[in-house]
Amino acid sequence: MSDREWIEEFIEKNQEKYIQANDEIWGFAELAFKEVKSAGLLEEILRREGFEVKTGVAGIPTCFTGTWSQGSGKPVMGLLGEYDALAGLSQEAGIARKSEIQAGGSGHGCGHCALGTGSLAAAVAVKEYLKETGRDGTVIYFGCPAEEGAGSKQFMARAGVFDGVDFVYTWHPSTVNEVEAVHSNAIMGANFRFRGISSHAGATPYLGRSALDACELMGVGCNYLREHVVPEARIHYAYIDTGGTAPNVVQDHACVRYEVRAPYVSQVKELFERVKEVARGASIMTGTTMECELAMAFTEYLPNNALAAVADECLAEIGAPKWSEEDYRLAKSFLDTYNEETKARIRSVIESLYGEDRVEEIWNRPLDSEVHPYDPKNIVLQAGSTDVGDVGYAVPTLNLHVATACVGNVGHTWQMTAQSCSPLAHKGLLTAAKVMALACVRTMERPDVIEKAKAEVCKRNGGRYECPLPDSVEPPLDTY
Repeated sequence: MSDREWIEEFIEKNQEKYIQANDEIWGFAELAFKEVKSAGLLEEILRREGFEVKTGVAGIPTCFTGTWSQGSGKPVMGLLGEYDALAGLSQEAGIARKSEIQAGGSGHGCGHCALGTGSLAAAVAVKEYLKETGRDGTVIYFGCPAEEGAGSKQFMARAGVFDGVDFVYTWHPSTVNEVEAVHSNAIMGANFRFRGISSHAGATPYLGRSALDACELMGVGCNYLREHVVPEARIHYAYIDTGGTAPNVVQDHACVRYEVRAPYVSQVKELFERVKEVARGASIMTGTTMECELAMAFTEYLPNNALAAVADECLAEIGAPKWSEEDYRLAKSFLDTYNEETKARIRSVIESLYGEDRVEEIWNRPLDSEVHPYDPKNIVLQAGSTDVGDVGYAVPTLNLHVATACVGNVGHTWQMTAQSCSPLAHKGLLTAAKVMALACVRTMERPDVIEKAKAEVCKRNGGRYECPLPDSVEPPLDTY
């Protein structure tokens, strides 16, 4: 039996436990840094499988590692798991109709329930393969919370959690099957807290100093700043505290959260300092004080080409998920829920990916049933950000995509929540597990690939990972 056949058979034989874990975590739908039940379930599975579990990693209660080792313990292979949900995306499972389970509740609108369990299945499969073959090696499952919040992987990398790891594979639920050829943006975020003086807004407004005015003036300044930054940069904001609901009281406190993105962390740091200067200006203009609480930052993600070549071969061997006619009908029912503007965008995506002559075919059977080859020349900048980038700046890291939703599906929506607990996600996470497990096995047998992958990281980070957050910034467990 080949390595691929062994891995496929093992995962298929044990698929029900991983599907059940996905569905349970989907039901927990816990937000960033609050994933107590989700992390606990994954930890318990790892313990039952013989992994040594360490909890509270990097000062984060829901961050953990599961380690299994044999012989010399080399090479050391890592798999990343995520399991946090998103606020406001509660939705019944597998139903192509908006239907909240809990009004205003949370939901897995990015599919992290599948991400975490798929990576777990891969880790267990690699462990069992090592036992079966008697080969040396270590496999580590990294339980990474809060990717949708302030992130955890940068804190883990700063704490040395990835030190000594030879390579890392991970995946993300998607609408296509491919090794991700994406350069994600770096990001940095902070809460800007203004303090002023309250007063009667009608009788004695001149005695007050409005913190809310400071927030608004900061917004004006940042809007003018947008013209004078690199075109790829983004400046986002949200009011966290408006200082109360009474218009006739001068607000003596207010808080606005800003996040800035750019292709490289060096650009983000520069842009963030300019945003801070705008905040200082707003403080001066309003006679208030300003405190900047830096809380999150991710380094940009770039694929490791040495690992990508291996994963691309493995994905081609495993192939796309095996969809049934019922799966195609379910996917089409979700595609039909989008408005006309979104459908038009999806049609253009289908045309660019599959060709003009296949638009109607894919539109009526909207599940990706093929594997799209990786080409390092086709790496494109994507506006989003992920803390996987920090892992990639610490050790060789590669992310792949496997379809778990209809072609053109929009992430962070109720549609994604519904599909993340359906046969589409189940088949996708099992496929991803097979690909990652096979990639680990193939990479461990190629010392030349491992060295080449490490050389890429050294060239990128100058020989040493540098966290974009200073040591003084602790994980914002309750403030971000």
